[in-house]
Amino acid sequence: MADDKIRLQKYLAECGIASRRKSEELIAAGKVYVNGKKSGIGDTVDPKKDMVSVDGRKVSKNKTMRYIMLYKPRGFITTMSDEQGRKCVAQLITDVNARVYPVGRLDRDSEGLLLITNDGEFANAMMHPARHVPKTYRVTVRPDIGEEQITKMMTGMMIDEKKTMPAEVKVILKESNRTVIEVVICEGRNRQIRKMCEELGLEVARLKRMAVGPVKLGMLQQGKWRDLSKQEVDGLLKAAHIKHENY
Repeated sequence: MADDKIRLQKYLAECGIASRRKSEELIAAGKVYVNGKKSGIGDTVDPKKDMVSVDGRKVSKNKTMRYIMLYKPRGFITTMSDEQGRKCVAQLITDVNARVYPVGRLDRDSEGLLLITNDGEFANAMMHPARHVPKTYRVTVRPDIGEEQITKMMTGMMIDEKKTMPAEVKVILKESNRTVIEVVICEGRNRQIRKMCEELGLEVARLKRMAVGPVKLGMLQQGKWRDLSKQEVDGLLKAAHIKHENY
């Protein structure tokens, strides 16, 4: 008889509870139970037989997957709740009518395109370092940026004791007191662009994510959201090197 068991964090992701990484955090925090018993990292479940709950609520697979683009304004943190009472993106999508969560992060002082979904496998594909999904940012820096600094960003540089992957960098606008550059990276390291600029002695005055893969922010207004089209979802999966028919 075939073994139908899968890892608990994978099942939680498939049910839209959270990404695999966040699901592991929920398990480690003792919030996930399987058949009435507290689960542990590494546990497996049979979706057809086992009863899984998170915070006392039974978990089941979503019938309708949602793929959303939000224009996150500055001042909001990328989480669905905050114990400190800070503004979070959950306040901007109260009318979604589905249990969704952010794909990756945009730090509090940054703005722009943030993907939100209830499809854990999709979220995992977008965030996994090996997938190399490109993310495009418009960055305003002070003072001027020189060719040597651009070269360092494009060839890779050390931050947090690890070398970054090569970035694509081009100058969009130069003024007397600021320079606007476009940066494309294929990693999702914490505050990566800000840390790169800090290492180069540059002040980041504004950081805005313009696109993820082929999906662009476009004319979406700050604080607003919309569902992605099927073509946009397919494009993101293609960027992650996943064939949609096998997804």
